[in-house]
Amino acid sequence: MRSLLRRGLALAAGAALLGGCTVSASPPNGGSGTPSAHTSHSAAAHAPKPVRPWNAHPPSVAALGDSITRGFDACSPLSDCPEVSWATGTRTKVDSVAQRLLSTAPATKSWNVAHSGARVADLPDQARAAAAHRPAMVTVLIGANDACASTADAMTPVADFRDAFNGALSYLHRVLPQTQILVASIPDLKRLWSVGRQNPLGKQVWKLGLCPSMLRDADSHSAAAEQRRDTVRNRVIAYNAVLGEVCGRYTRCRYDGGAVFDYRFGTGELSTWDWFHPNADGQAELARILSSIADRN
Repeated sequence: MRSLLRRGLALAAGAALLGGCTVSASPPNGGSGTPSAHTSHSAAAHAPKPVRPWNAHPPSVAALGDSITRGFDACSPLSDCPEVSWATGTRTKVDSVAQRLLSTAPATKSWNVAHSGARVADLPDQARAAAAHRPAMVTVLIGANDACASTADAMTPVADFRDAFNGALSYLHRVLPQTQILVASIPDLKRLWSVGRQNPLGKQVWKLGLCPSMLRDADSHSAAAEQRRDTVRNRVIAYNAVLGEVCGRYTRCRYDGGAVFDYRFGTGELSTWDWFHPNADGQAELARILSSIADRN
């Protein structure tokens, strides 16, 4: 997506573990050893919930993801600006997750290995890059580019999304079993269309190729256009369901429960370079939302 935007603007500028029930070899009262349905349900109802260890103030953090986490277009056009990243940024105005939570200096104990333009298929490679630093916490915000395809039909299939995301989490939990993972939901791209189209300049920039599956023909209210936007939004919802489902399989993983998706951002939190990526204020809101999720014991 970034490469399309770069070319377009250049042209424009030039023109539990399963909690195993162990059946006794000699069940009491001469029973068969097979628990009744009532006994099983009763035991499940009263079984303690599995402990999910979490350190609200980890000593280090690595950030995985795409252009949002890289702060793309937040400071200057067509450029990453990781210093304002919601996850690992160092600017006081943003007050990133690293600044809020780390028990040591964020500048020396945080790493941003996200890549602008990344899709979920890129996440396993980012996980390997992050693992080299052995962070105590990893943040993940990925998936907008999987939905922002050339057409709705070209979006990443949900099954492929699940496989790639699970592969990355499985790897991290295998090589860094004590590392916790904070997973953010994908923002609501249809809300982005709804608020951004109110700006005439933004709509012109979108024509250069930004998220065409959602933002193409921004003023059209035809049945086909509305159906296309709903299809993209539903795919984002499906991706978010995968994020929550897969994260829930791992003891040291925490999902935001859809908090980022549900946040009703406005144009004041969008980059005036592309009316798509969050500006510094938008990054600060992401930091606030996700820090509040991470800062719960």
